[in-house]
Amino acid sequence: MSETEAKIEEAEAPVEEKTEVEESKEVATKSEPETKKEGPAKWGIAHIYSSYNNTIIHMTDLTGAETVALSSGGVHVNADRYESSPFAAMKAANTVIESAKAKGFAGFHIRVRAVGGVGSRVPGPGAQAAIRALARGGFKIGRIDDVTPIPHDTTRKKGGKRGRRV
Repeated sequence: MSETEAKIEEAEAPVEEKTEVEESKEVATKSEPETKKEGPAKWGIAHIYSSYNNTIIHMTDLTGAETVALSSGGVHVNADRYESSPFAAMKAANTVIESAKAKGFAGFHIRVRAVGGVGSRVPGPGAQAAIRALARGGFKIGRIDDVTPIPHDTTRKKGGKRGRRV
């Protein structure tokens, strides 16, 4: 037998068989679908307006020009007094989340707005519940901003010169 024939026989010799664990790993990696990224992830802005009477969640694209989803607390409860409740705000946020997922959004910035003006500038009771529900929705969250309008010079507060007399 020549040297070349010996090399050919070594090459044709059976290769070591793989163990069952190695084979199952190969099958598991092959069965996973490959996800193709279509460029940068889509981001949006979630505008939350929370007063003491209602909570409105309005999701737009980054420019703010196109509405992605819109929902309010009053749509999800029966009584008027529950429109501003944390439960109604959470339901409204879940509706917005479902719509945004269907349209392929990956993350968003949050802008919280209270009533503003002469009175209190504290967001209503639904704001925090809405933010939590949006955070639990599986999106990336960028910034959380307070965009409550603050008057630089305003009309006179009601009650007269001496204030409200009780």
